[in-house]
Amino acid sequence: MHTIFDGALTEREWKRHISHPFEVAPGATRMFIRLHFDPLTVGGIDNMLCLSLFDPNGFRGAGHRGGAQHNVTIDAVRATPGYLPGPLPAGQWNAVIDTHMVASGAPCRYTLTITTTDDPVEGATESPNVSVVKTPGRGWYRGDLHAHTIHSDGDWDIPDLIAAARDRRLDFVTLTDHNTISQLRDIDTLTTSDLLVMGGMELTTFWGHALSLGTRHWIDWRIRPGERSMPLIAAEIEKEGGLFVIAHPLAPGDPYCTGCDWRYVEMMPGTARAVEVWNGLWNGDSNNEAALALWYEWLNWGLRITATAGTDAHGPAPAAARPGFNVVYAPRREEGAILRAISHGRLFLSSGPTLELTGTSGETHAMLGDTLPRGAATVHLRWRDVPAGARLRFIVDGARLSEDTIDPTGERAWNLDEGAAQWCVAEIRAADDELLAVTNPIYFAGEE
Repeated sequence: MHTIFDGALTEREWKRHISHPFEVAPGATRMFIRLHFDPLTVGGIDNMLCLSLFDPNGFRGAGHRGGAQHNVTIDAVRATPGYLPGPLPAGQWNAVIDTHMVASGAPCRYTLTITTTDDPVEGATESPNVSVVKTPGRGWYRGDLHAHTIHSDGDWDIPDLIAAARDRRLDFVTLTDHNTISQLRDIDTLTTSDLLVMGGMELTTFWGHALSLGTRHWIDWRIRPGERSMPLIAAEIEKEGGLFVIAHPLAPGDPYCTGCDWRYVEMMPGTARAVEVWNGLWNGDSNNEAALALWYEWLNWGLRITATAGTDAHGPAPAAARPGFNVVYAPRREEGAILRAISHGRLFLSSGPTLELTGTSGETHAMLGDTLPRGAATVHLRWRDVPAGARLRFIVDGARLSEDTIDPTGERAWNLDEGAAQWCVAEIRAADDELLAVTNPIYFAGEE
């Protein structure tokens, strides 16, 4: 079978899902797909057409990556990264072109060629070995919630990402490739005694990105007005036991980072339990300072939403790079336990320093994510591994209650009168104001 589609797109087809149904005959064993478009660049802006594939039973993969040509091969044993191997069921398939960017100024002409053969497929599907790994118990676990591989637009494969996580002495790392789950196919074989590998995907929509953490099934990221909304997607993720995280909400968006800024008014933050306020390097191009301020604003609304960090790594970083990681207090180093702890706010974000923020009110003791009852309270912070010249800010309801230069190791306490605060966090800042660490809040009970 050989099928060819072609067409010309203008900016009117930007942010669309263009279906190309085709038939697969009984007995087909291997599929080849080629998507080519031209021009790649118009006026300094790259066109970005991505391919999603569906068989009669559902999702078969996606290639969310740049470039003017996408080549895909699928058979029962192997598939191009981003796509799922397996038998090719007869019937109607659908190759969908997702137009993440169609630059104005010149038509974007594309050709989509689909070929199937009935040649014998060599090799056999092997069942990977799943080893029994002892799960460490209660403690602080440091890890990454946002990273990419060659299964979408990353420059490295899963083993390279895992090796980099070990080099940084992480306790967990998460596979969140764009709009696909092919990276999760053998995930149960990847966790070892020293590193937990968690799963998910990044929902890379036309109007904002979000992380679906802890899920294994493909989440349909395509928003359809009146039919499929972002609140509905968030509810689906939570029903599956996952954690929905708004990613880099104030990053620059179109045309340079397609859909990267968060534009879902009904999810600002809506039912979201977490928001990524630290994406990549603090002083990178994701507007992290503004995202932190937005989170503080949401906390002042009375919302209890967790702040997270993610490297958003697409390949090796320089050894000197200091991205932020999540340091989570969990009952065990296991995916569900880690995500539940994050949902409850039991973590701080850090590129190096260690923080321990606690509070007391009467006979009640609190840690990150907890609520102290009404009454006068004392909040206590211990820190270590802080570079020389760094400053400590104590933030109450978004305002700086105090700011001081601190030693590399130390502790401090603040007394708060009854009703003086809704929430508080501690920040560690470098001498040049770069954020080095920030806690999630301790909350204070309000009027009954």
